[in-house]
Amino acid sequence: MQTMSLYEAVGAALTEEMRRDPTVITFGEGVATKRPDLVTEFGALRVRNTPLSEAIIAGTAAGAAASGLRPVADLLFAPFLTYAMDALVNSAGKLRYMSGGQFRFPLVTLAMTGGGWCVGAQHNHNVEAWFVHSPGLKVVMPSDAADCKGLLKAAIRDDNPVMFFLDIGLLYERGPVPAGEHLVPLGSARVVQAGEQVSLVSYGKGVRACVSAAELLAEQGVSAEVIDLRSLKPLDERTLLQSVSKTGRLVVVHEASRLCGVGAEIAAIVAEHAYDRLKAPIRRITGPDAPAAASYVLEQAYMPQPAAIALAAQQLMAAPAARTLDKETVL
Repeated sequence: MQTMSLYEAVGAALTEEMRRDPTVITFGEGVATKRPDLVTEFGALRVRNTPLSEAIIAGTAAGAAASGLRPVADLLFAPFLTYAMDALVNSAGKLRYMSGGQFRFPLVTLAMTGGGWCVGAQHNHNVEAWFVHSPGLKVVMPSDAADCKGLLKAAIRDDNPVMFFLDIGLLYERGPVPAGEHLVPLGSARVVQAGEQVSLVSYGKGVRACVSAAELLAEQGVSAEVIDLRSLKPLDERTLLQSVSKTGRLVVVHEASRLCGVGAEIAAIVAEHAYDRLKAPIRRITGPDAPAAASYVLEQAYMPQPAAIALAAQQLMAAPAARTLDKETVL
């Protein structure tokens, strides 16, 4: 076991995969400058800085993937993926299907998202739901260094394009990472903390807020289970439904805005497949439908906090049981 940050975990995953597979390359905004150790070991042909143009970077990555390489492209801040949508969504995400499965598109796009650095609205915007809604793309967002390394290695080996979001607020937080080969399959959620009375489900830094909320709830005698989705597409519905079926209560947490967010999809899945197990309505704790502020105080207010999550869970504990609608109720 070793200790490293999420940023270091990305570097470790890249190093191991580039050693394992000579077709793995990495490029993007400042990649060679930020990771000189990769340049030293693998050379300037496989590790490159690029112009500050997301459209060019994404287009190059899509072309490299179609040509038999496994590119890892770093586009820095997630909001600027808007410049790369055509290459990622309209090409990489669709061309494998359009080729009848003849082509592979093993492409990983790294992007930083979320609050924590006070970088303002144009650099801080959680856009992961856009890509969950885009056919052909897989979407990952780890909450700790171990998962970051394991998921990135799995993403690089996948034959489909993967959007890999790094939560800015967690980027330099250190944690234990298994030494040697460490893979985390895409589409596998993790039970961070077992509980019996309410399920707290999140991803990215929202997981940390849920763990803190679970501690607050434990002081009130409430047993909370914390689920880290890790992968937003494919989504581990089995782990989600098993948890909610056991606890009967669900609080979904994410920093992205509420409307059409990942939390809405999770709520719909539970409503469709585990409605009869619910003891209370589903609650969502999300960011507001507003651009993020650069002010630290306002940015913290923007993000879901443990106290708000715990309060929502306490309210569910006191809520009347959910019931099946009958004809008279509907009328």
